[in-house]
Amino acid sequence: MTAENSSVTEFILAGLTDQPGLQIPLFFLFLGFYMVTVVGNLTLITLIGLNSHLHTPMYFFLFNLSLIDFCYSTTITPKMLKSFVSKQNIILHAGCVTQLFFFCFLVISESFLLSAMAYDRYVAICKPLVYTVTMSPQVCLRLVLGVYVMGFSGALAHTGSIASLTFCADNLVNHFMCDIFPLLELSCNSTYVHILVVFIFVTTDIGMPIVTIFISYGLILSSILHIHSTEGRSKAFSTCGSHIIVVSLFFGSGAFVYLKPPSILPLDQGKVFSLFYTIVVPMLNPLIYSLRNKDVKVALRKTLGRKIFS
Repeated sequence: MTAENSSVTEFILAGLTDQPGLQIPLFFLFLGFYMVTVVGNLTLITLIGLNSHLHTPMYFFLFNLSLIDFCYSTTITPKMLKSFVSKQNIILHAGCVTQLFFFCFLVISESFLLSAMAYDRYVAICKPLVYTVTMSPQVCLRLVLGVYVMGFSGALAHTGSIASLTFCADNLVNHFMCDIFPLLELSCNSTYVHILVVFIFVTTDIGMPIVTIFISYGLILSSILHIHSTEGRSKAFSTCGSHIIVVSLFFGSGAFVYLKPPSILPLDQGKVFSLFYTIVVPMLNPLIYSLRNKDVKVALRKTLGRKIFS
């Protein structure tokens, strides 16, 4: 998007709240969230990279999930933190479009990656005898490449749609980041086609992964019910429980923001729901999925032991 089709050269991000008394407490709260997100995800990336016994399909997907979450959080949180401590959080036109592109790319990639992880769990539980062949390194690599291709194409569509808008005067974005609906609200030309583009792509980017996840877990549940031992059922459920929690948080909050018209969900409430999939989920993912995991604990002890010994 260039200055030729818009008189606006910069935007002001309104942030999460305009209450002066909440600014500093919120700054430290979200700074803490960001630090946990960065440390948790980088720790997981490092452990998976350094420990050969974690070089399995499940941890290959977790490696990519942590990488996405780290980049995702870094795209949004630092700029959000600035809004708590500065009078005006200004972002240049090009910076706003760039943030929107990377936000869309990463959130769509995570959406499809979660469905790939559900498929991996389905094969592990329902077809354990052919798991190694079905989830070979080549298959896993193709799945992850597909995830990033879907993320890139979706981001290109959303960013291209927003880049074609004209912004005439008002440059106050009612959000803590450059998101689609707050930018559409500022446009001075018709946004009907753009809103239609958003619903079509968001329905695809949320709908396809959700259908895959539901089918995978339907088959997993059917398989678990046929397991006679209580221990076997418990083990099978434990491998899926973490994934279901994160999927519910991520898709639930995302669908509530993007699949409801702005008239039903005002932007101020939309900002609060956005916090779940932009700030909370990337922080919880390494904790829920893996930092409580036995294999990861063993890898952590080995890695720390190696460093202490050296």
